[in-house]
Amino acid sequence: MVYATGDTHGNFLRLSREFFPEQKNMTRDDYVIICGDFGGLWDDSQRERYWLDWLAEKPFTTLFVDGNHENIDSLYALPEKEWHGGMVHPVRNNILHLMRGQLYEIEGRTFFTMGGAASHDIQDGILDPNAPGFRDEYRHKVRTNQLFRILGWSWWPRELPTNEEYLAALTTLEKAKWKADYVISHCAPTSVQQVINSGYQRDPLTDFLDMVSKRLEFHYWLFGHYHDNRNIGQNYVLLWEQMVQLI
Repeated sequence: MVYATGDTHGNFLRLSREFFPEQKNMTRDDYVIICGDFGGLWDDSQRERYWLDWLAEKPFTTLFVDGNHENIDSLYALPEKEWHGGMVHPVRNNILHLMRGQLYEIEGRTFFTMGGAASHDIQDGILDPNAPGFRDEYRHKVRTNQLFRILGWSWWPRELPTNEEYLAALTTLEKAKWKADYVISHCAPTSVQQVINSGYQRDPLTDFLDMVSKRLEFHYWLFGHYHDNRNIGQNYVLLWEQMVQLI
């Protein structure tokens, strides 16, 4: 079995037996895919370790692509290994980060993954903790309820793919002859994003995904990021708290 869901932001209660009873018939060879903003690897706190251990005790294997609310530095500091035809970062034995631009074969289906997204909640800037006056500016932004992030604490430049990751994705797609059963991303292609909410700005990743969507032969494209549960057309599925079964 393969299920998919949207952003968890470190809150995995939807995967408890109460809300996800299907797991009683699942094994480590069954999967739950989180479409970005996993949020479980952040600050190595006691609370974080507790919830990762809680998730690791589940009978299934958790897979996720990264979103824009991730500690990218910690995630990419993990060792890499090959898994089902692509490269992953193991967080626990049964919690795996599906890396950008990879293709995996799971239960006879192929999954192309391209995590990452541009943050849309940084309208009031990104603070550098090493800059003069950081504390005063931080306090001011908090008092005035501004939308901002802190470099290396809550925001990382690698929230968007690097040139090397785009090239790796193109190489993967060429090898796959531009065919995949499923695409898993965090943000949507530009044209799909505009249908969801015209207020979101296009960026290099959404444009790249738009190019892929026009060339790739696929069945379904699943993504998160926009905090809603919707079908867009016949092939695109926006997920947030909903769980859907793919296989």
